[in-house]
Amino acid sequence: MCRILFKIGPFAIKSYGVMLVLAFVAGTLLALSRGKKGGLKPEKILDLTLLILISSLVGSRFFYVIFHLEEFKGHFLDVINPFQSSGEIGIGGLSMMGGVVLAVVAGLVYLFYKKLPLWKVADIVSPSFALGLGIARIGCFLNGCCPGKPTSSFLGVVFPPDSFAGYFFQNVKLLPTQIFESLAGFGIFFLLIFLEKFKTFEGYTFWLMLSFYSAWRFIVDFFRYYEESMVFARIGNVQFSMNQVLSLLILLISLSMWFYFKSKRIGVKTG
Repeated sequence: MCRILFKIGPFAIKSYGVMLVLAFVAGTLLALSRGKKGGLKPEKILDLTLLILISSLVGSRFFYVIFHLEEFKGHFLDVINPFQSSGEIGIGGLSMMGGVVLAVVAGLVYLFYKKLPLWKVADIVSPSFALGLGIARIGCFLNGCCPGKPTSSFLGVVFPPDSFAGYFFQNVKLLPTQIFESLAGFGIFFLLIFLEKFKTFEGYTFWLMLSFYSAWRFIVDFFRYYEESMVFARIGNVQFSMNQVLSLLILLISLSMWFYFKSKRIGVKTG
């Protein structure tokens, strides 16, 4: 693990931020390439990807903050101020599920407002999300955030004490769920590209992407460590997180919409 790549004076260049930038760049380049093949103007794709970036960061931050209000008690300006009261520079604390929801909603509203072919464009940019997920979760691993539960498995990793995982679990092996999620992101990306060969309606790739991601997120969260504020319910020894509730809701909606679109042959391809 390597949280800080290097420093320039008081500014620390963190691996998590670098991987987020790489994820955005890779996703944007992929969307531009796919958009060009689909006959879309590059500036439309760039505007959309920029909106998705901003909305995903805002949504991720908001979802994190509302379940960690105690962390900001007495210094709520830290929610948006990059110059933290602790002396650190940068805003730490994001929850991806909130970002996914706001990015999807903002993206669809933008496409509708601009009168662009909504489901066609949604299909074009969907694999970019999966690719970005694969890259960004590597940043989570390097940063030592979003860890798994303690384990005695050979897969277990001991995180450094200056990381989130190492702070709560010193010298304890944890499941590297960040790597699991990264591999899942790359896997979903390649699966979407492969399944597009069988596409018969617009919205096909978009709803599949949401279905695959939400299903995976529901499963992997059984192995994730969460603070008590993020726990929705416990049934026996099984814990369900707030993210799992949201994932299950997204899964049900996306599967329903995929089969609905399929039955209606919305935007069906010809030739």
